[in-house]
Amino acid sequence: MSVIADQMAEVAPNARQAARAPASPLPVLETRIIGTSEWDSAIAGFDEVCQEQLFAFAISRWPHVQQEPMLFLRDGEVVGGSLVMIQRLPLGLGKIAVSKWGPMLKSAADPDADLLHAAMIEALISEHADKRGHMLSVLPRASITAVNHAYERLSARGFKRGSELMFPNRYIVALRLDDAAQRKSFHQKWRYHLNKSQKAGLSFEHAGPERLGEFETLYTAMTDRKQFPDHSAYETIAALMQLPDPLRPELFFVRHQGETVAGALIFKAGDRAVYLYGATNDKALPLRAGYFLQWNIIRWLRDHTCATWYDLGGTDGFQGLHQFKKGMVGDAGVIRPVPPVANYASNPLAFLAGTGAFAARDAFYQVRRVVTGWLNPKARPTQSRAVDGADE
Repeated sequence: MSVIADQMAEVAPNARQAARAPASPLPVLETRIIGTSEWDSAIAGFDEVCQEQLFAFAISRWPHVQQEPMLFLRDGEVVGGSLVMIQRLPLGLGKIAVSKWGPMLKSAADPDADLLHAAMIEALISEHADKRGHMLSVLPRASITAVNHAYERLSARGFKRGSELMFPNRYIVALRLDDAAQRKSFHQKWRYHLNKSQKAGLSFEHAGPERLGEFETLYTAMTDRKQFPDHSAYETIAALMQLPDPLRPELFFVRHQGETVAGALIFKAGDRAVYLYGATNDKALPLRAGYFLQWNIIRWLRDHTCATWYDLGGTDGFQGLHQFKKGMVGDAGVIRPVPPVANYASNPLAFLAGTGAFAARDAFYQVRRVVTGWLNPKARPTQSRAVDGADE
């Protein structure tokens, strides 16, 4: 059984019942579809804003998919939103409406946050599943809590379990600690390497967007050296770096004796900063530049943003990344899985066509992983799928 399945099986029955029967009636929300040119600025101040919900990201990543931004209002005030990607299926078999990392709350601290999320889901069902006949696919982000309540509500509402990541865990660092408490939270070996890095003559720089070319040079050299096929969304960076604050990613470098040895791009808007991309040269490893870089990024995010958490992303199945990120998450952070995609359709034929399309896509990705591993053994995962954050 997968990590996610194990965790879902452990959810107490009363938690499931609470998801099925909200204590209060759902708020009445107005929906408003706005222009794509307005969308990114409209959600810039949301607590749950993320790069996947930005039009600048989505149109660069999926240029042939229809993007539909929807705001949710209560008593005339915006309380949330979702960028829905509408994908037409081959042969005119139907359409899939996808909300990835959505719907987003404007204020995660709203006392009605759970009810608002449930009401936004109802609005999406009404518009896409009931009115337009789409299959609606929702992928909530990894939660900070042990139980992903957003996914629980979707399951209770009748959404069916769909595709899931092979290595779903996200490694999330707590940001609101002082330096001493932050260092203490790291695992002992991580602190050891950080101490070594701080004696290696490294310097940390926060750079402006005009230095993106320097990062691209480092990133290209790294990917050429590792000879891994790049299936990431790196092609979206140029568009993201054109965005105004706070949506524009931040750029950081580590230098040694005047040479740039490591760099990182960080999404910092909202309550959860996200590590987007990193790059190093051959000198970075013996200098432990990655430890030095991340330590200083944590401190910068704490001092210059409102973010409470720092999401390091996943591991793509590499044991070394698991150990590095786990040690950095330490005692104060959390390791939580991204839940499976949750699918819903009012029409059984729409559900059949949509799930068939997802199955075909998953099969393609699986074949690509096998071929990639065959062509380059270094690209094969070294981490067990059973890893849940514990040492093996």
